[in-house]
Amino acid sequence: MSSIATADNMRLAFVKAVRGKRHQRCVVEYEKNLDENLRRLAEELRTCNRVWGPYHRFTIFDPKEREIKVAPLGDRVAHHALMNICEPVFEKYQIFDSYASRRGKGQFAALDRARLFSRNNTWFLKLDIRKYFDSISHVVLKKHLARRFKDIDVLENFNKIIDSHGSDVQQGVPIGSLTSQFFANHYLAIMDHFIKEHLKVGHYVRYMDDFVLWSDHLEFLKTQGRILEDFLRDELQLSLKTPILNRCSQGMTFLGFRIFPDKMVLSHRSRYRFRRKLRVMTRHFETGIWDESTYAQRLETLFAFVRHAKSDGFRRRAMQEAGIDPQ
Repeated sequence: MSSIATADNMRLAFVKAVRGKRHQRCVVEYEKNLDENLRRLAEELRTCNRVWGPYHRFTIFDPKEREIKVAPLGDRVAHHALMNICEPVFEKYQIFDSYASRRGKGQFAALDRARLFSRNNTWFLKLDIRKYFDSISHVVLKKHLARRFKDIDVLENFNKIIDSHGSDVQQGVPIGSLTSQFFANHYLAIMDHFIKEHLKVGHYVRYMDDFVLWSDHLEFLKTQGRILEDFLRDELQLSLKTPILNRCSQGMTFLGFRIFPDKMVLSHRSRYRFRRKLRVMTRHFETGIWDESTYAQRLETLFAFVRHAKSDGFRRRAMQEAGIDPQ
């Protein structure tokens, strides 16, 4: 804990927590007395006396309805302070083919790996956890964190963050918190090791709670699917959505794309979201809500996603629909 509460680590945590948010009122107020605020926060972490929360809650509907819980600024700084030091411990337990919330990994690395496995296998089994973040057992999560972390004060802070979710049934971690990303990724790393070390599945990719197994043998995947369903229920208290088992040649929807052995295209949902976002962005520019620089930056981010797929014709049509000259 001593390395977490150092002045240098607390200042680094603040810089990370406010990146892109320096003009928000809560940040401006916090920074007026920054040294004292960080000193007090470090002491709360050191003595495990931080009162976590309350969360600001709101609901989003893209791509599906989810409740987001945003922690107050002090909590977000504390989360970064903890993860600046604890991230290597989480990382050490991850397998190679886990791609969410990890440096050097990410969505497009997961897609590249999935494309490789789809080219080299006949069948895929795609699985997804039902209401994953809301279903994580506090008891199970705390037990597995205690196996990786031996510092009592670190564990006490982790336990209080988990408890701050406020669930009467001791389930769930809040979507939107840095610590939740690490906790949720670590929770399913337990399953990753089971798949690789006990089931001996060679071709496997997980991006948070979306994961896929590949094989040339249909019965092998059917058997592994049944075993995994039992493991998740008995060991992690999770349930699966309806599995998708099909030939790779028929295509697989994964992380917003349709993956085939010879190509990757946008999923229907991603096409709809792209068109809608493009129309909204263009309207913001035309009505003066955004200036030209902001508009260009947002467009570049939007187009960067679809460029990973075979989508030239779709992009041109979508731009024409939004009143943009595709040149």
